[in-house]
Amino acid sequence: MIDADEMPELPDPFDIAPVRLTVDLSALAENWRDMAKRSGSARTAAVVKADAYGLGLEDCGTTLYEAGARDFFVAVVQEGVTLRAYAPDARIFVLSGIWPGQERMFFENDLVPVIASEEQLAFWMGVIAELGDYPCALQVDTGFNRLGLPLQDALALAEDVSRPASFSPVLVLSHLHSGDAPSAPSNKAQLESFRQVSAAFEGIESSLSASAGIFLGPDYHFDLTRPGIALYGGEAVGGMKPLRPVATAAARIVQIREAAAGGTVSYGATYQLARPSRLAIASVGYADGYLRSLSGSGVPLRAGGTAGGYGYVAGHRVPVVGRVTMDLTIFDVTDVPEGAVNAGDYVELFGPNIPVDDVARAAGTIGYEMLTGLGLRHERRYLEAE
Repeated sequence: MIDADEMPELPDPFDIAPVRLTVDLSALAENWRDMAKRSGSARTAAVVKADAYGLGLEDCGTTLYEAGARDFFVAVVQEGVTLRAYAPDARIFVLSGIWPGQERMFFENDLVPVIASEEQLAFWMGVIAELGDYPCALQVDTGFNRLGLPLQDALALAEDVSRPASFSPVLVLSHLHSGDAPSAPSNKAQLESFRQVSAAFEGIESSLSASAGIFLGPDYHFDLTRPGIALYGGEAVGGMKPLRPVATAAARIVQIREAAAGGTVSYGATYQLARPSRLAIASVGYADGYLRSLSGSGVPLRAGGTAGGYGYVAGHRVPVVGRVTMDLTIFDVTDVPEGAVNAGDYVELFGPNIPVDDVARAAGTIGYEMLTGLGLRHERRYLEAE
């Protein structure tokens, strides 16, 4: 039996992890400051829903709070409860609103429900009638047809002199459905509708713009902006260079293998090698959020002959070949000089050399899904903000 005292010390888990994620908190803080500057006279919130877009609510929330954010948006009440510990005196808005049984969670953690439907409004009126004045926000639908009171109902509510005095919204908000397409006529149509809302609720702060809307200019900023994807280094507007990259995902290469011309690769034998090749087998797959649609062949999105995903190793972009599997993905490293890449090295999946949105496009999706879909097996390292 091996003596435990003779065993080598345990290495840093990050150094030996099959898949790992590096989160640059300095870049996150700088991106928030950048969006705050672009927001002009409007205050700038931070959207941290979905575990801060997959990058970690605790660390990202703390960093954004320390950078100066004092308004936060989460999707569900449980996220707000978690965030409260890291943003002690911030306003935390819960976008999905409030449901029966959640009152205590809201009140004890000082969370602000975003009332998003007629049913929630009726429930909320009952809550404040029983428990007294408590702040809320009111979402108005200006054309998205997702959440929010219909425009005319919201305007009627603003003029309703019989509404309870304890109904005291601190914010009215709406959401642009095509903010990432600056020339879309609907942006101006939604802006004009929201201006009616803002005027009707005079004296109450207004918010229309998420990341993309901020780039549309001051007319869209109102009192509070709500950047999300731009903070995390994703594209807010199609074709516009994103801010600083925040997340880098990488996978360990398990094996480099030689394969003959004419051989096939991965499930279904859908990819045939046209030349003698060197293949790097990496410890990442769709269980880690590296989507199956990034396969080099053999999936519907690739049926038209379009290329799949790429990795980056030893200064080279290397294509995915064959199907991505649950735990493994195969990259063609034939064009990387021999000896420059070896088993145990790491291939970048996305990061400073391959933007997350480029990977997303190759998968037929968007950067939001790549980030929020990161699997549980990524060992994480946070580079602390200065």
